[in-house]
Amino acid sequence: MTSTTEVQAGVARPPTRDLGLMVVALMAVSTSGPLIAATVAPALAIAFWRNAMASVVLAPVVMLRRRAELRGLDRRERLLALAAGLLLALHFATWIPALSYTSVASATALVATQPVWSALISKLRGEPVSRQVWLGIAVAIAGALLLTGADLQVSGRALLGDGLAIVGGMFAAAYMTAGSEVRRSVSTTTYTALCYTTTAFLLLVVCLVGRQSLTGYDGRDWLKLIALTAGAQLLGHSLFNVVLKTTSPTVVSLSILFEIPGAALIAAVFVKGQHIPVLAVPAAALLILGLSLVIRSSSRDAAPAVPVE
Repeated sequence: MTSTTEVQAGVARPPTRDLGLMVVALMAVSTSGPLIAATVAPALAIAFWRNAMASVVLAPVVMLRRRAELRGLDRRERLLALAAGLLLALHFATWIPALSYTSVASATALVATQPVWSALISKLRGEPVSRQVWLGIAVAIAGALLLTGADLQVSGRALLGDGLAIVGGMFAAAYMTAGSEVRRSVSTTTYTALCYTTTAFLLLVVCLVGRQSLTGYDGRDWLKLIALTAGAQLLGHSLFNVVLKTTSPTVVSLSILFEIPGAALIAAVFVKGQHIPVLAVPAAALLILGLSLVIRSSSRDAAPAVPVE
């Protein structure tokens, strides 16, 4: 039986279905920064609980419905899933503390520099990244920087937060790349269960060593943690993992830049002391232009489909 599949390149145009899924995922992850900023709990404890709660939901599903797939994973697939979990833990361990030092808008913008790192990783792996893709990334990053320039001059505390957010973006790009490799042959449910469980275990160790308080929060904070898990983690992160099967990490990472205006708007409405940046509208316009350039380039340069027996 003959089917067709598109050769996976460094950047590939996402299918229409995946574009829709990314929109839903973006709406979900845009709640992450504001919820974290509004939750009275240590940053690393928040990161642990969102992954631990997600693991509690996913693990029974895998054991009941995906046990055969789990047992059939080869050594490479297991190692890549574990590596993705480690990279996700490092992402959370740098980005979430950044929210304690700088604004939600700035931390979200700087962590979203991950498309630059994703494209660089693709380039280092020998995958094609055209000049128009780089131009699109540069335009989108310019939009992100419109929301962060003020913090760079405020204080050393803000600079520390900005630096942590940038490092968090690097780890996020590596996490996306590892996930895209696993998703070529492993289902979303099995992969995310392994990844989130690994992340939760590593963050638990860090929290225990650092003596972070894991309990004692009031009821409202527990509700915020549940909302963070259900929205940003299970819906947002997991849907991005779904599209990684057919869409390159560079395009997925670039789409996450749209989290910036979404997070800033939600923070302005629900988080005391936050406001909508004046440059949010032109920044969003640059984000849209940048992503459009990348998708147009991807559509034009995509390799033709080849038959697979």
